[in-house]
Amino acid sequence: MSTRLTDSPQSFLRRIHEQPKRFMHEWIDAPAHIHHVAYRLKNPPVERDRSRQEFEHLLRCLDIRDFDTFIGEKFGYGALIHASGDRLIVVWDAHTEYISYQVWHIPADRTGLVQFGPLTYPDFQFPFAPLGLQINALDIIIRPDTAWSADAIRMLLPGPRVYGSRLYGDQVSVFTSFTPDDTGRQRYLVTAPGQEFLQRHMLRVVDGITMIENYYHLILLPLPEFAQAVDQIHELEQAHLRQQILVTDQLPAAPASALNAWVKDLSTGFLEVSRLSESMRYKLAAAFPYTKIVEANISSFEETSHHPFRPLSDYVSNRITGVADGYQQLLGRIAALQSDYQSLVAMIRTRADLLLQEQNVRLLHHMDQTTTNQTVLQHTVEALSVIVVAYYLTGLASYIWKAFKQAGWLADDAVVSGLTVPFALVLSSILIWVGRVVITRRLGSPPAHGGNDRLV
Repeated sequence: MSTRLTDSPQSFLRRIHEQPKRFMHEWIDAPAHIHHVAYRLKNPPVERDRSRQEFEHLLRCLDIRDFDTFIGEKFGYGALIHASGDRLIVVWDAHTEYISYQVWHIPADRTGLVQFGPLTYPDFQFPFAPLGLQINALDIIIRPDTAWSADAIRMLLPGPRVYGSRLYGDQVSVFTSFTPDDTGRQRYLVTAPGQEFLQRHMLRVVDGITMIENYYHLILLPLPEFAQAVDQIHELEQAHLRQQILVTDQLPAAPASALNAWVKDLSTGFLEVSRLSESMRYKLAAAFPYTKIVEANISSFEETSHHPFRPLSDYVSNRITGVADGYQQLLGRIAALQSDYQSLVAMIRTRADLLLQEQNVRLLHHMDQTTTNQTVLQHTVEALSVIVVAYYLTGLASYIWKAFKQAGWLADDAVVSGLTVPFALVLSSILIWVGRVVITRRLGSPPAHGGNDRLV
């Protein structure tokens, strides 16, 4: 059956209820040999679509017919049947941060033994290296039998310890050592009492195993960078503490030049913390929801112990317990340090604003004092001007009185000149007052149109 993604108006609702893996039941069977590999994408929005094109290229390389393929927005598979009767199913699955490929080999001989290692489908070879950074590789064997002793299982699985669990009401058993073999693949052995049990739970088991492995590796992937970031944030915290002590001690008496230097240094430190915050948030923030996904998949297994082995969940839980909390704690420390930097810079800027206000107050006070002095000086000059003008008026009038005396119109010109002085003072005061009023009006309002008004 061939199905292609369309963009019809009903496609969105169709995709919500779509169950693309339902067609795989027509192809899968047991025993089966599965190779699973997951790759983390550097730029998921761009590379996810490229990976779908890559999967279409893979189908063409394997000469899988369109009739035997399904390609959706984030999931696709293609099936191929060899002349010998062996089946090959290639599955592509795209998630938020990673993509995965599964290659199923279902031999035609249902009674034959399926072994770990390379796929034995005739002439099969994966034709290219997929996009992204490889985060895991699994080698899964599914066999419908239970004739396995503990020693035989240990011989199949590398590593110092083997883990085993019964799933779905003890109907399916799963064993692994969580240790890669010589080819770099981690082995899983899945068995059940009969074909019916495996057929019923096969896809659920494989999906659960791969989801747990993918997300638990994604959780642990940033651990080296997390360790480096812990050391880096510790150094930044110590440096900031020293700056905070220095600023707190010297802030009340610090000059403006010191305040500017502090703000510059703190801004540099804040930018460094911000860069660390953005980098770590991108790498660590998803760990908490990923932990929930792993726990949900383990819970869905309805797991019970398989004596004498420890359950699979013991290993996974021990590896991821506390990791997401540690990531969140680091992000919290970074956010708190950012807040401390902002608070300290805000306090320094407040102090700088207060200094500026004090300088402005002093400047305004100085300007007020200067204005007062200018007013006093102006009044003094005006008073002296009255005396000077009165002096000149009295002098001019004395010439008139002397002329009147020569003409015989006055008997004593000195007496009249003395009496002229008060009138000269009054007249000069009036003239200066009128002149000041005229100047004030001219300076306070635009000149009249015509330009004929002149200062007299």
